[in-house]
Amino acid sequence: MGIFCRVDFWFRGEELVVQSASRGPLTGYKIIEIAGIGPGPFAAMMLSDMGAEVIRVERVQAVRDTPSSNANWDVMQRGRKNIAIDLKNSDGVETLLQLVEKADALIEGFRPGVMERLGVGPDVCISRNKKLVFGRMTGWGQDGPYANSAGHDINYIALAGALAHFGRAGEAPVPPLNMVGDFGGGGMLLAYGVVCALLETQRSGVGQVVDAAMVDGSAILMSMFWGFKNIGLHDENARGTNMLDTGAHFYDVYKCSDSKFVSIGSIEPQFYAQLLQLTGLAEDAEFASQQDRDKWPALKKRLSVVFATKTQAEWCKIMEGTDVCFAPVLTMSEAAKHPHNVARNTFIEIAGTTQPAPAPRFSRTVASLPTAPVGAGANTREVLQSWGIQNVDELIARGVVKESGAGK
Repeated sequence: MGIFCRVDFWFRGEELVVQSASRGPLTGYKIIEIAGIGPGPFAAMMLSDMGAEVIRVERVQAVRDTPSSNANWDVMQRGRKNIAIDLKNSDGVETLLQLVEKADALIEGFRPGVMERLGVGPDVCISRNKKLVFGRMTGWGQDGPYANSAGHDINYIALAGALAHFGRAGEAPVPPLNMVGDFGGGGMLLAYGVVCALLETQRSGVGQVVDAAMVDGSAILMSMFWGFKNIGLHDENARGTNMLDTGAHFYDVYKCSDSKFVSIGSIEPQFYAQLLQLTGLAEDAEFASQQDRDKWPALKKRLSVVFATKTQAEWCKIMEGTDVCFAPVLTMSEAAKHPHNVARNTFIEIAGTTQPAPAPRFSRTVASLPTAPVGAGANTREVLQSWGIQNVDELIARGVVKESGAGK
């Protein structure tokens, strides 16, 4: 698999492969991102990674005359140009609407009604561009009793019926960072919704609003467990006792003698048999009844003792490359150096900052290496002029739009 690049050649292992300039599958689409935090920028990054031209619109107050010396830290802002517009100024609103006329989509992550109060809500924007896809990212959704309340990932996944099922038996629920609500059920959902709407617009010639709510996205991520609950395979009132929530001895993480951890997921009988073989437990009658839930706690304790006898590296030597369904539990920095990830270029370096590479991968429309993040207003003049906005110098002079010191 090739690495990501902006030139006409790339490497597949040791082989130099020559091709036309790499272009992601969304090349040619123009998207406006109204600056926000969390899931909105993540969705914008996903779309930009796939080749879309995404312009991030910041507040003029965010512009610094002296560029930050640490501008590359925010991985989610990679791959796009940045402009600053005063949306509390009527001329700033008009400037954004002129950009909307040339865009395929706009995404925003404000509470319901904020864009409308600024004068750039979906009705106004779509009246200026009937094919526009207007993507809206919120926690609770555009309507409902909670719609205008503040919240964060932890609250959205709680209300969605997801948080209750993360954690060990007898302990409180454990938030899985903010991956489920903000990103899996939020930003990824928004990006998917925008692309779906763009595909539909190609047929109908008419845009629409995409209401992407983290509660909805988190709920749909639980679909398999709703199915399991319906047939008695997942007890929603007994957290940490089910097969996939750390209840089973064959699906959990175990501490090694060096205080590092390994992950085991030997669900299928043939994989479970290999687990027992490589841990020296194949002849132990206690482990023969894999699905006897009453035995799971005791068997887990016994497996814990076994895994504590060797280091993580020693278990890797024994189990890597087998069908145990095994992997070491790695930190972010460790993951970037693991041979498998190195071989696939799962992590890349942009402007000295290590980060995940664009995904998924395409055989023909290979994604380009994203550009490094830039500060607020770094590309104001360049973008406005290239998108056909008139009187850019006047707009800058009047403070309607602003350019950072880096862009001047």
